[in-house]
Amino acid sequence: MQFMILAYETDDAFEARTDPSRSGEYWDSWSGYLQLLGSSSEFVAAGGLLPPTTATTVRRRDGQRQLQDGPFADSKEHLGGYFVVEVADIDAALVWAERCPAAAYASVEVRPLLPSSPAM
Repeated sequence: MQFMILAYETDDAFEARTDPSRSGEYWDSWSGYLQLLGSSSEFVAAGGLLPPTTATTVRRRDGQRQLQDGPFADSKEHLGGYFVVEVADIDAALVWAERCPAAAYASVEVRPLLPSSPAM
């Protein structure tokens, strides 16, 4: 079964990614996780996201497209990246989520993916 692990990060963590005095420590915290996950037979896909300030939210109301700069929700944590694993069950997916560096300072959400269908 496939699960998506959604790594949420704080504004401070997004800033640490590019802050010369903190970026090394930030990326070092992720390198072990990424290497371990990437070398696992359970790894399917991953991707990181740029900060929420780069987002555009799209809505359609009364047949008209509405755009909003930035994320939809004003929150203390924002989606920073995702990982897809193929594991036996939710418990195995939770082990990967707990290892994720974001679990130590923000939150990590785990969701099962819809099974693929011929129409997709």
